[in-house]
Amino acid sequence: MPVTIHKKISVFLSCLVFFILIFPLVSANKKSFDIVETALQPPMNEPSENYSNMLYDSLNLNSVGLSKQAFDHAIKGFDYLIKTGEIKNDNIISIADFSLPSSAKRLFVIDLSKVELVFNTYVAHGVNSGKSIAKNFSNKPESNKSSLGFYETSNTYIGGHGYSLRIDGLEKGINDNANRRNIVIHGAAYVSEKLIQSQGYIGRSWGCPALSEKLSRPIIDKIKDGTCLFIYSKDKAYLQGSAIINA
Repeated sequence: MPVTIHKKISVFLSCLVFFILIFPLVSANKKSFDIVETALQPPMNEPSENYSNMLYDSLNLNSVGLSKQAFDHAIKGFDYLIKTGEIKNDNIISIADFSLPSSAKRLFVIDLSKVELVFNTYVAHGVNSGKSIAKNFSNKPESNKSSLGFYETSNTYIGGHGYSLRIDGLEKGINDNANRRNIVIHGAAYVSEKLIQSQGYIGRSWGCPALSEKLSRPIIDKIKDGTCLFIYSKDKAYLQGSAIINA
């Protein structure tokens, strides 16, 4: 038998032995990964407290400052909106936690399909909602205040602030005037760490959840076309009056 054939047979047998030895380990690891992945998928019925806790802990959201209360309300409302068909894209949820000051990175963009915190950055509130912390909210045109609650992201366009994203308010009497008020997501020079260093808080908008100019485009491209945005505060009037929160 030629030497080359001997070598081929030897290589083949070595590969076969390696495959026999390694396959059970690969299979076991895949099963373990599948178990973890399955555990983090939303249950078919109303999401349980255990699911919300597991997701919150898996993403280490406490360490980056997102309050558990804000997250629990977001997940509950998100699930309700998916079931009622008001939100089309169930892979992404964005949470702006306005219980935090604007000097904190209080916008959290989460990819639920990958169980990953994609963005954690600054977001502005309305000039008449407060200075460092947003305390006053309104759905009225020309109030220059932020509106709380659940939104569905819509289409992008080029406007006065450049590349921007329209958002539709989903809560009647709370944020459903968003389009009429021209409340959109856009980049702004006043969303800047330099302002935090000089005055203790970022600049404020006329009610839009404005982002830094550097991150506005990648964030908009990630959350556009039918994803859920939840703007949260400990505001009692909102928490008691929201039909989605209390569904």
